[in-house]
Amino acid sequence: MTTTTVLPETGTRVELTASAATEPVGCVRVVQAEGSVLTLALPQALAPRAGAFVTLRWAAGARGRFVLPAVVVAVNENRIELQPAGEPTIEQLRRYVRGGGGEQVLLRRPGEMDTLGWIRDISEHSVRAHFSGVQLAPGDEVGLLIDLDGEIIEVRATAVKAAGLPQRVPPGPMSVEVVAVFSADEPQAKLIRRYVMRQQLLSRMHA
Repeated sequence: MTTTTVLPETGTRVELTASAATEPVGCVRVVQAEGSVLTLALPQALAPRAGAFVTLRWAAGARGRFVLPAVVVAVNENRIELQPAGEPTIEQLRRYVRGGGGEQVLLRRPGEMDTLGWIRDISEHSVRAHFSGVQLAPGDEVGLLIDLDGEIIEVRATAVKAAGLPQRVPPGPMSVEVVAVFSADEPQAKLIRRYVMRQQLLSRMHA
C-alpha cells in the first residue's frame, strides 16, 4: 500500500505526463497532500480530464527521481485531485545526465518570428537556454530545434520558467533565460546522452 511518506510534499514542483500525451507538463505544484490523495495546481488549459491516467515525477535527491502512476479523480479549473495507482519507483539519475553549454537552439512559436538562442545546459528531458527579446510565460508551448555538433533535434516543449535580465553594457534587448521540459523519443534521448557525456569527458580532459 502506498504511504504518504513517499508522496511529494505540499509545495513540491512535479512533472506530470498524461497517458495520451507525448510531452510532460512541468509547471505543476502540489498544493495539498492528505492521505493518498494529491491536489495539484497547473495551468487550466493543460489540466487532464477526470479519469485520465497520469505519471508524476519529482526529485528523489541523489538517487534520481520518484515516478508515481496515478489517476485523476476530480478537476476544478486549475486544480486536479489524484489517487495513486501504484507504488512510487526510482528513475536513476544517471539516465538523466545534464551538461553542455553554448549550443545553438532555435525557438519557434505560432505567429512569432523564429528566435535564435544558446543553451546553458541540456538533459534528455529539459533545457535551459537564453534568448533575446522574447516574451514567454510558464505553460507556454514552444518548438525547439537544437543543434548538437551538427545533429539537429526537434522537440515540442513547455516553458516552466522565463526570467528576464536587461542588457546594460551595451544597452540592448532583454536577455531571457528559459527553462523548458520536453519528452524526447529514445533516439533523441540517446543522442543527447551521448553528446552530454562527450562534453563532460572533454571538460575533464581540459581541466
